[in-house]
Amino acid sequence: MTKQIEVEIQGRLATITFNQPEVMNAMDGVMMRELADIVTTLKNNSSVHIVLFRGAGHAFSAGGNVKAMLDPNGPMKMEDIMVDLSRLALAMYSMPQITIASVHGAAAGLGCSIAIACDFVIAEETSKIAMNFIGIGLVPDGGGHFFLKERVGTTMAKQLIWSGEVLDGKRAMQIGLIDQVVADGEAWNIAQQRAQLLLSSPTASMVASKKILHAVGVAELEKVVELEAQAQATMRKTADHQEGIRAFVEKRKPTFTGQ
Repeated sequence: MTKQIEVEIQGRLATITFNQPEVMNAMDGVMMRELADIVTTLKNNSSVHIVLFRGAGHAFSAGGNVKAMLDPNGPMKMEDIMVDLSRLALAMYSMPQITIASVHGAAAGLGCSIAIACDFVIAEETSKIAMNFIGIGLVPDGGGHFFLKERVGTTMAKQLIWSGEVLDGKRAMQIGLIDQVVADGEAWNIAQQRAQLLLSSPTASMVASKKILHAVGVAELEKVVELEAQAQATMRKTADHQEGIRAFVEKRKPTFTGQ
């Protein structure tokens, strides 16, 4: 059985690979818990200075596994997974390492939250980056509200959340959502080059600055993930959410009623 997430540590560099290519690295509750555990473990590994995030196959991550959401008591039970997603967001924001996301294909929903939580986001020109929870009647999670606001500001964050707009790499770069756009097929090469450049830099001082800059934000992120958990549990019970996931599975346009 293939592991859902692979972790490779080479010296001071760790690579986390989402390894469910047959579903575009969409995550169920088990995979989310595994990722939160992995990030927490790496956070406490003082020998690792750089952490790379990537997706196997044709996508970074399509987000949560929507089909799994159809079972209210299954592995996508919102009240349970929000605990792990909150833990993941806080661990990523407070990691004493420099984090890099190598994005190709889709980085949608939770996949988008994870990517933009990284210190550097490198995405290919035809990447499809979207905070598209709105399409299934949910709100962003994994700290998505916080990380969007940090990168593009409150007004743009609201617009991206409410529209669910899918951005290519160039557009995402224009609005400051990512840090570098590269040619298709080059994200992983460039991410590895960036990692090697960082490894030859004084990473201790860089991480010290990261800790200072993030210090005030920790309390805000704690509040955001608490509110996300409350909102997601409420949204999960709405008629719009049920319609959204049915429409997704049935490959049709949803009919929302605001209920």
